[in-house]
Amino acid sequence: MKLLRRRFLRLAAGAIALPAISRIASEGAGAQIYPAQIYPARPVRIIVGFAAGNSPDILARLLGQWLSERLGQPFIIENRPGAGTNIATEAVVKSPPDGYTLLMVTPPNAINATLYEKLNFNFIRDIAPVAGISREPNVFVVNPSLGAKTIPEFIAYAKARPGELTYASAGVGGSSHVAVELFKVMTGVNLVHVPYRGGAPALADVISAQVQLYVPTTTTAIEHIRTGKVRALAVTTAARSAALPDIPAVNESVPGYEASTFFGIGAPASTPAEIIAKLNAEINAALADPMVKARITDAGGVVLPGSPADFAKLMADETEKWAKVVKFSGARAE
Repeated sequence: MKLLRRRFLRLAAGAIALPAISRIASEGAGAQIYPAQIYPARPVRIIVGFAAGNSPDILARLLGQWLSERLGQPFIIENRPGAGTNIATEAVVKSPPDGYTLLMVTPPNAINATLYEKLNFNFIRDIAPVAGISREPNVFVVNPSLGAKTIPEFIAYAKARPGELTYASAGVGGSSHVAVELFKVMTGVNLVHVPYRGGAPALADVISAQVQLYVPTTTTAIEHIRTGKVRALAVTTAARSAALPDIPAVNESVPGYEASTFFGIGAPASTPAEIIAKLNAEINAALADPMVKARITDAGGVVLPGSPADFAKLMADETEKWAKVVKFSGARAE
């Protein structure tokens, strides 16, 4: 994991240091200048609702570096963790809709719409979709000492011990939490939730066998899987991951199960359509770059090119999907 992060961060390290180059130009006296023609004319911030070093931060720095080099202005990554990404989201919602403050959109944005009884914003209404970036599997991991090597074996093991097995999450409402809640709904197993303040301590307690199960992203877990510190039972995407081809998908034994992590870029509502279109085109160009695509694939992800409308549909579908799981499970933000 450290090696993978180091490769990502080495690529992204220069983003903040790039010089600001003025791109304001006119086609001549009296020419009409549209926002997208001069955008970006100054540094752009990408707000990430997680601490540095997490999957969304790594991906944001990879994309930010590419956009900085492409567009001649720094794309600065600003980490604002807390309140399940709500602090970061609210900061973007309250920013001027001019394309200079963007949001790294992640699953908690969709989940929080139901998980929190009261928010100061409406995610679907107040965040304009710009572009998808990637989908990444989570992966069911257990301590190697656990008496289950496959998902069917784990289901049988858990059903023989109702309420005795624990599962870790990186926090209430995160993808590692709701992925297991969906699994519980679809299989009828009774597992006890143990929320942590972040993924690192959750994974550490699976490695030390303090808890039995954790469902982190592949970026977080892949090096520990390869070194044998944890055992991977299955990935959460509908199909197997190219990064872990020998690990089955949960869907192979629990038909219809899918709980992958998605990443994308959003902007404040009312951001000019021309700017959103320009950002969308540039992000799609980044995803087509073999180097960027390889970095995402290395982490177990799949690039997610498409239009703003495509990403809007994904945001809406994920919000609806997780609303059902949150309501059924009775989960509430603490």
